[in-house]
Amino acid sequence: MNEKVVQVLKILDETYGVTKEGFLHKEPWQLLLAIMLSAQSTDKQVEEALPALWERFPTVADMANAQIEEIEEKIRSIGLYKNKAKNMKKCCQQIIENFSGEVPKTMDELLTLAGVGRKTANLFLSDAYGIEGITVDTHVMRISKRLGWANGKNPEQVEYELQKVLPKEHWIRINFQLIYHGRAICTSRKAHCERCMLERYCDKKLEK
Repeated sequence: MNEKVVQVLKILDETYGVTKEGFLHKEPWQLLLAIMLSAQSTDKQVEEALPALWERFPTVADMANAQIEEIEEKIRSIGLYKNKAKNMKKCCQQIIENFSGEVPKTMDELLTLAGVGRKTANLFLSDAYGIEGITVDTHVMRISKRLGWANGKNPEQVEYELQKVLPKEHWIRINFQLIYHGRAICTSRKAHCERCMLERYCDKKLEK
């Protein structure tokens, strides 16, 4: 493995840690829905909505049989809540009808569920089952390109490129580490290279 990559990963581990706290949940289906809710929303918004949501719908069947309007009411503070409520209900129906009430453990099966794309599936598999995968969101895509790790034009291409660059034991945590880094320093509007601990290893010092 490239020595530069080794040093960057070491710094990321030391700065942002190697584990993260997940969303409030007792069952895998709840975690999957929480991840779905987090798309284009903040973790704080999701975390604030979850206690009341799980209290009202404690089982996957409760969610599958719920009225759309009632789901909407519980997640109204979250972005795109109408579309998410529809997907949450349909997803739970599919889990019951197609997978005997258990969330599947493979990428291909997860992608058959309403509202579940590759990013959501990767994040769920890693958080719920510890299955290694690289979740590519806007932060991971942007910073990976700035570091010279990837050049792909879409998240799936970048995912496959990063699989070749990063050791497998780092696949899961690279997502939250680069999210933290992207929020604090390497932002979409401006790369704050002057205070970046990765500056010496960055191939593309942009937006200075």
